[in-house]
Amino acid sequence: MGKTKLFGSLGIITAAVLTLAACGKSDNNNDNTDNAKSASKFPEETPKKAVKQGGTVKLALRSDSPFTGIFSDELSTTVPDSQVAEPGEESLFETDDNYKINDEGPATLKLDRKAKTATINVKKGVKWSDGKQVTAKDVEYSYEIIANKKSKSQRYSSQFENIIGMKEYHNNKSDKISGIEMPDGENGRKVILHFKQMKPGMYNSGNGYFWESAAPYHYLKNVPFEKLMSSDQIRKKPLYFGPFKLDKLVRGQSATWIPNKYYWRGTPKLDKIVISVLSSNSTSQAIKDNKFDVTEVINSQWEQVKDTKHVNFIAKVPLQYNFIGFKVGKWDAKKGKNVMNKNAKMNDKALRQAIGYAMNVEQADKRYTHGLSFRVPTLIPEQFGNYHNKDAKGYTYNIKKANEILDKAGYKKKGKWRRQPNGKPLVINYLARQGSSVNESIEQNYLQQWHKIGLNVKLVGGRLSEFNSFLDKLHNDDPGVDMFEAGWSLASEPSPNSLYGESTPMNYSRFVTDKNNKLLSEIDSEKAFDDKYRTQKFHEWQKYMNDEAFVIPEDNAYKVYSVNNKLTNYSLKPSQNNNGHQLWYKVGFKK
Repeated sequence: MGKTKLFGSLGIITAAVLTLAACGKSDNNNDNTDNAKSASKFPEETPKKAVKQGGTVKLALRSDSPFTGIFSDELSTTVPDSQVAEPGEESLFETDDNYKINDEGPATLKLDRKAKTATINVKKGVKWSDGKQVTAKDVEYSYEIIANKKSKSQRYSSQFENIIGMKEYHNNKSDKISGIEMPDGENGRKVILHFKQMKPGMYNSGNGYFWESAAPYHYLKNVPFEKLMSSDQIRKKPLYFGPFKLDKLVRGQSATWIPNKYYWRGTPKLDKIVISVLSSNSTSQAIKDNKFDVTEVINSQWEQVKDTKHVNFIAKVPLQYNFIGFKVGKWDAKKGKNVMNKNAKMNDKALRQAIGYAMNVEQADKRYTHGLSFRVPTLIPEQFGNYHNKDAKGYTYNIKKANEILDKAGYKKKGKWRRQPNGKPLVINYLARQGSSVNESIEQNYLQQWHKIGLNVKLVGGRLSEFNSFLDKLHNDDPGVDMFEAGWSLASEPSPNSLYGESTPMNYSRFVTDKNNKLLSEIDSEKAFDDKYRTQKFHEWQKYMNDEAFVIPEDNAYKVYSVNNKLTNYSLKPSQNNNGHQLWYKVGFKK
């Protein structure tokens, strides 16, 4: 998995605060344990069988909002858009099951620590769906899209400034990125990236220090950067070099893909892939009716679908988590960095910590998701091995402690609600996304928890927000938002720099501290090639983040899929995916 994305409709992780469904509200912990054990035993892929040529696969896109349809890795930041693009989109690199980049993908990578370079060779025959070879210029152009402020890409971060000349290009001090070399010319297939420093994560996909996609320069070059995101070339007729090309689009609702006849690995097995939006409230019935060939299960609806016939269930714990974030600043587009506001309402550690301790995440997850969701104590998931701080406790439910923290910090009650230490009224505006049918009642549960400690927390607009409206408020630092919940689908290299760094637009809390900058720098330093040192710094960062509570980790969950039992070669294993996407050229129906 190469890139971090924001969740849309939140069946992706069945967070208590997000997608708890109306049925199956069992308090039986034994049932919960059994369900979790069952999920842990599910295979990560369908049984392998001989594949026949032909057939149409229908995929459900779990979303309670229309997808935005930004068909560009450089410009898109949401999971729904990524899922819709999956049949056509391929990354330059593929990985083994530990996310280490190998030579199996469309391009190869060679790192030279002494020369401080990364050499990318695009394989001959890797072609866009219009038949043009993917070139060195296409690789370079993707960096220009990300770094040019006019494109409004959310992908730019300080990590890219480790490429020589990237910062100068980003700040309009140069018309090219000097550290991107094309030794065989723009139409060649070799690119050499020149770095200021080599980084320990560079051997893994998703490291954030080099981009892992390409953009069709010959197709997009006449579109001004400021018009790229809204252009027909991006929104209606995109080019990809993956196994399928976009044939038909019903804006925001469905996409039909047919084989890319120029695909470098040969003709895909399937004739067509149709992806359609499916709402949370319709998901369980769609699974039981076998309406789609692949559907993601909403964990809170597991009891309804677990006995469905003619399907295989596959599952894994994904690199994802949900979190609560607190707005303490804004994004300064001119400076290209986050700027904290020392007077922000939520710029008080005691207030943030109290909010965390008041949340009954474990109890809600056990009750409403049948044990398939679970609280996470830190922002580095267990899948990252020793980098995960096993000693991190996070914010366990403790109303008494929450009240004590607020009392000590001077948030005194006047009637039902606490006031700010300066005596002024305190109202906290909370932004949360729509989800499945009982989301409203689950959100009310958390609101009640916060009310119990005397905090007057209210939903922005008095209700859950439609996802595209949610994104707009989050991206643009709506002054009416004090705190929010969101979820990250993570890159497969654990460095948190691209999410929580000073120069990343995706740091939506907008917090910036010298210590955070220092720890992030140390995690990705040359010294961190010493894995013991890097592990230590990861642990320090997690402890620091939990203490400061600018972002409070909530939960993760088993991701369970219902797959037509006639389908084969569908897999969740990293080695059988490309940048987190299914290798669709392999997938087909059994003979």
